[in-house]
Amino acid sequence: MGANNKQHGVSRRKALRTLATSAGAAASALWVGNLTTLAQTQAMDIHLAASASLQTGGAFRPAVLTAAQFETVGVLVELIIPATDTPGAKALLVDRFVDGVLETATPADRDRFVAGLGWLDTRSSRLSNKTFAQATAAQQTDLLTRLSAEPSSEEASGVQFFTAIKAMTITGYYTTEVGLRQELGDDGRLMLAAFEGCTHAEHQ
Repeated sequence: MGANNKQHGVSRRKALRTLATSAGAAASALWVGNLTTLAQTQAMDIHLAASASLQTGGAFRPAVLTAAQFETVGVLVELIIPATDTPGAKALLVDRFVDGVLETATPADRDRFVAGLGWLDTRSSRLSNKTFAQATAAQQTDLLTRLSAEPSSEEASGVQFFTAIKAMTITGYYTTEVGLRQELGDDGRLMLAAFEGCTHAEHQ
């Protein structure tokens, strides 16, 4: 593996820390913690269901999200884990993974996530006169940077939503074969029933 590949791998693995650093926000928002835990514990079943749907052919139809909401989720997951020398989150169908998590979530938790998508579009429209998916990459990144700031000046509901989508994206990505084998150097224990996170010594 070349130096650039190693650099990308370390950078990607650092993203796993989000699951830990998001704990404070999740603790103050039960629905965020619920979705994060659900994504981790149901990852294998959700990925298997997504694979089965691919084999049937035809256009994918989200079980929970509308077409517009699903597009926004696709933009978000790719911004969170973009393509480098390995595929980004969207190419690995993490947007479908998120929809799968929502399908198994409680109606209350699902509604909070969908409300978060609505908040994102409203906030984006105020900042750029465009919905989040329609905004430029720079405008999208600016809004996500605002949400990631410590402390953030954005509304708590927006920060909580971004915490949830980050955790779900990271779990969805790093429980795929590419995420495990190429990014984390997994020894073959693919599609874990429960996501254990990074076990590299330098990240403990």
